[in-house]
Amino acid sequence: MTRWLPHPLVFALLLALWLLLNRTLEADQVLVGASIAVGASLTLRLLQIPQARVRNLVVIVSLAWLVAKDIVRSNIAVARIVLSKRSASRVSAFIDIPLTLRNPSALAVLACIITATPGTAWARYDSARDILTIHVLDLTDEPALVNTIKEDYERRLLEIFG
Repeated sequence: MTRWLPHPLVFALLLALWLLLNRTLEADQVLVGASIAVGASLTLRLLQIPQARVRNLVVIVSLAWLVAKDIVRSNIAVARIVLSKRSASRVSAFIDIPLTLRNPSALAVLACIITATPGTAWARYDSARDILTIHVLDLTDEPALVNTIKEDYERRLLEIFG
């Protein structure tokens, strides 16, 4: 089955999404959705995405909870920045952070976390030196921010992706 359908979960999710978006279970829409899902599944095989082994569900849940809290906190902080009139005291900056994380899937998750958190953006990753550069809207304590990314996010991602 994996020869003609290399990613059955992707196939099932895309087909379900197609049918939900079209709000129907008619045969023609099932056929169109299945065709699109098979095509996407075969295309994914051509991309040769490395298989990620995810471990430790407890750490995944704790990371998700931490990210959710940080996103809420950052939303509030960015709203205060935008709504306040004091902009002279704000310092935005690019920060270089050395990483020990090298797993492409883990780096992708870290990129999503940093970019999804308001006030920060993933700017660049130098794989030769393992240096992550991020942009911070309001930099108040650089060592604390570096420590947060290394201890809260990178350490947990190393545990999850091994």
